[in-house]
Amino acid sequence: MDFLAALEWRYAAKRMNGASIPESILSRILAATRLAPSSYGLQPYTIKLISDRSELARIHELAAPQPQVKECSHLLVFATMTDIDDAAVDQYIQLTARERDLDVTDLDGFSEAIKGTINGFATAERKHAWAAKQAYIALGFTLAAAAVERVDASPMEGFDPAALDYALGLEKENLKSAVIVALGYRDRARDPLSQMVKVRKPHSQLIQPL
Repeated sequence: MDFLAALEWRYAAKRMNGASIPESILSRILAATRLAPSSYGLQPYTIKLISDRSELARIHELAAPQPQVKECSHLLVFATMTDIDDAAVDQYIQLTARERDLDVTDLDGFSEAIKGTINGFATAERKHAWAAKQAYIALGFTLAAAAVERVDASPMEGFDPAALDYALGLEKENLKSAVIVALGYRDRARDPLSQMVKVRKPHSQLIQPL
């Protein structure tokens, strides 16, 4: 599908029909998610992929009461790392050196730049906010890739982060939920918004050359 046509087609489905996404299609969406850019390429987040129906129902009950959560095919939980430190940067630098066939010492300057940013945050909350911004970039890639595949993707902030973190045991992994997205297929019969025209600002109002 043409990319702009895919974006015209997509919307945040309010109801889903429970149909499963074929594995090949899901793999392509997740591959696009993985390729999303992030500051320094660090990807300071983990994405939990949940498809078990009983687990989806439990998340719906405990932390995210929107119907898409229990009606979707897969739920993605974007969770930021709460223990981003020099050791995490060193691990990333080692990966970079290995993938690019470099000596680790060749990346000393890059490493120090990342550590300067990471250690420059005054509070854990600010570090989380920075990491969450990186996760949102990946979320955007997920939404776009899903649209190309004709899969509905409903991003949601309206959930209880503390309850979701507890339900998934994220704290034990030094993770903190930032945003979730339900992947599946729209239920046109139960979602009147699926038939409505997309509303966006006119180009002239949104894009203003200087």
